[in-house]
Amino acid sequence: MPSVSKSGLKLINKDTLWDKAYFSLKSALLAGKFVPGERIILRKVAQDLGISLTPVRDAINRLAAENVLERGGVGQGGGASVPLLNANEFDQLMSIRSSLEPLAAEAAAKNASRAEIVEISKMLNRMKDLAETGNLASYLDAHYQFHFGIYKLANQAILLQAIEGAWLRCGPTLNLALPAYNPGQKRHKHHLAALNALKKGDGVGVAQAIRADIDSARLDICNLLD
Repeated sequence: MPSVSKSGLKLINKDTLWDKAYFSLKSALLAGKFVPGERIILRKVAQDLGISLTPVRDAINRLAAENVLERGGVGQGGGASVPLLNANEFDQLMSIRSSLEPLAAEAAAKNASRAEIVEISKMLNRMKDLAETGNLASYLDAHYQFHFGIYKLANQAILLQAIEGAWLRCGPTLNLALPAYNPGQKRHKHHLAALNALKKGDGVGVAQAIRADIDSARLDICNLLD
């Protein structure tokens, strides 16, 4: 597995640098490593990843074209920034998640093996431990791994890409809820319900738990954004 820099970006090899720089930035955004309004500096990212500015600039331009980032200043010190979503924008993204993720969750229940369920269970335990110890910076990464550990089992690549697109745009905003709402207590019951339904092969139950989790987060964060 790739090592991780101090900034949370995954270090990469020297081949296919454009795609790998994009993957590293995307992974950090999905895991909530950047917060709304944060500037992403080309030179700093290049230093963290141990590569030149050009592939980093290309990766940032690609993410900006996908409306995941907002374009920043010009020059070597330029880059982009993480958008500051308003309540309406965040609500739209969470509505997309609430529509798509239950579909993947229901399909996943048909394919989940015992070994895969064990790994998802481990991630849920990690989420609980991180929340209880106050390590909220790492909580969102484990949260992402838990959700996508389920969705990948659906074996529906197009659906997974659509879900990922919504996560990329709303992932950083999930940081806003962490100080005010203890995620280990607030939504653990929904995550646990999803895992238990997955163990039973109950696709409808997994879908309902995932939708409840998303709608709970949507309500909390939209209130904060308002």
